[in-house]
Order: sequence, then C-alpha cells, then structure tokens
Amino acid sequence: MSSEVQGRHLSNKWRFGVPRGVLRVVGVAAVAAALAAFASGGVSADTWSVRTQQPAQCNAPAEGAVTARTYPAPGPATEPGASYAATLDTTCGTIQIDLDPAAPQTVNSFAFLSNEQYFNHTKCHRITTQGIYVLQCGDPTATGTGGPGYQIPDENLTDAKYPAGTVAMANAGPNTNGSQFFLVYRDSQLPPSYTPFGRISGGLDVLQSVAALGTRDGGPDGAPRDDVVLNKVEIAKK
Repeated sequence: MSSEVQGRHLSNKWRFGVPRGVLRVVGVAAVAAALAAFASGGVSADTWSVRTQQPAQCNAPAEGAVTARTYPAPGPATEPGASYAATLDTTCGTIQIDLDPAAPQTVNSFAFLSNEQYFNHTKCHRITTQGIYVLQCGDPTATGTGGPGYQIPDENLTDAKYPAGTVAMANAGPNTNGSQFFLVYRDSQLPPSYTPFGRISGGLDVLQSVAALGTRDGGPDGAPRDDVVLNKVEIAKK
C-alpha cells in the first residue's frame, strides 16, 4: 500500500497499496461513527485507540543485508491440498500466520519468496493509524515501489473483508500482486480489492504495540516511528 493515488507512477514503477483517497473517505466515516457513539452515550468496540496499547519494545535488527533479487515467476513452493504457516521474526516480536488455501497462487508466491530469503532484513515501510489500520511490509526498497519482478492475479476476493488479524496483498490495481503485503491490527473497512491470504494466529499484540508508537512524522500514514525489520520469514507445512 502507499500514500499515493492508486495507479500513479513513481520513478517508472508502481506504488503499491491503498490510495490516500480511500484512507480519507474511510477515516471520515470512522470519525463520524465514533462521534455518533459518543453522542448516544456509548462507545463501541470499534473505537479502539492505539494510545491504549503498550508501546513496542523493539530490538536492533539481525546482522545481514537485503537481497533485492527479481524472478521471472514464482517457482513451486507448496503442495496442492497442503496447509502452511508462516513465522515472521521481526525486531519488535514474532508474528505467526496461518496461510489460507483459498489463495493458492498467493500462498505459493509468498512461500517461494520466503524460501528465497527475499524478505529477510527488509523494513516494514508503512503504518496507518487512522481510517484503516495496517502495517505494510515486503518491499526490499522500503519505498512502496519494490517488487519481485513478476505479478500474480488476485484471488479470494468474493465478499472479502479485513478484520483485525487479516494478512492481504498490497497492489497497484487489479492483478498486480508482487511481494508487498499488509497486516491488519484493527478491523478496517476496505473494498474487496486486496487478496486476503492469511490470518494472524499469534503476535497481533506485536502489531498493536508497533501502532501505539505511531509514525515517524506524527501523521496518520507513514513510516513506523521505530524501524520494524523482518529478520527472517520462515514457512512450515502444518
């Protein structure tokens, strides 16, 4: 996802993600709902604030460098009918994900890149704290424009929703999925345009703690205040 308008070019590459216009519209709706709840004397569970969470205790990244390779296509990395899980070892804690067999091409691509150590030592370059609530990762350039050299089609979009714990692909439009993905730390209202391919099974508190720190510049959409680095990403068959 990126803070640019969806589909806009930057340095002859796509910026991937939810456009700022979606953030703005969803943000206004969220504020209106919160005000209505306040006026009626009640507060819904959806008015969760990052300020109520304990800030993250992040560590220095593991030694190593980003390997920004590109590939013509993802190689076979999963078996038909098998279930897989991913473990994200980050500088702010461990996040465990159950990968969704309803998105087989996406899961295979994610497993392929993980096995190639593509994600290792990369920064999660974007966090949003208003309107939508996500941490975006998977770009070796940490600019919002990087990718693995190939694109895969959208999957699993029928009636797709993005509650807390969803893991989904960032994109620059239909069928432009590459390596960038986002992790939802609070229920978010998004159109069904981003392939959901996993659910967080452990470490949601890690995301919420990172969100509690906010962005580096204090705005609602930008780089996390403290660096969140993927030391390594590992895939295991369940």
